[in-house]
Amino acid sequence: MNLSLRHPLAAACLALATLSLSGLAHAADTVVSVAAKSPELSTFSRLVKQAGLDSTLSSGAFTVFAPSDDAFKAVPAEKLDALAKDPEQLKAVLTYHVLSGKIAASAIAENSTPATVNGAKLALSRAGDFVTVDDAMVTKADVAAGDSVVHVIDRVLTPPKK
Repeated sequence: MNLSLRHPLAAACLALATLSLSGLAHAADTVVSVAAKSPELSTFSRLVKQAGLDSTLSSGAFTVFAPSDDAFKAVPAEKLDALAKDPEQLKAVLTYHVLSGKIAASAIAENSTPATVNGAKLALSRAGDFVTVDDAMVTKADVAAGDSVVHVIDRVLTPPKK
């Protein structure tokens, strides 16, 4: 029986199943894989791995406000170097950019203050298509990352002092 001629949909399903079983199909993207593939998030990607957050951000549903490379360039070099050398502070800063659960830009309330993964609250606001996070602006919204979503922002956020 020739499935491709009689039942094109069945043939396509069989082909996809074969690819999946053979390991050729790609698994769903994660925050870590999306950041690693995005040239504008190379610094964020490197720091996530350096902080040991790559396994955490590869499973579960998160909303990540990822600073672009340009955002990191705006941070004074000595401050960024000090941050990179202090794993606990680096983790605190990076987790301040992460919310539990997947929130699309259109679902962000006009003025809200959700708790981040590090426990501090972020100031989120949306007016039409414009979304702000503390004093940063979302420059690229709703980048799909499996069960998570990445919003690229134009500044590195600093958690409040405890």
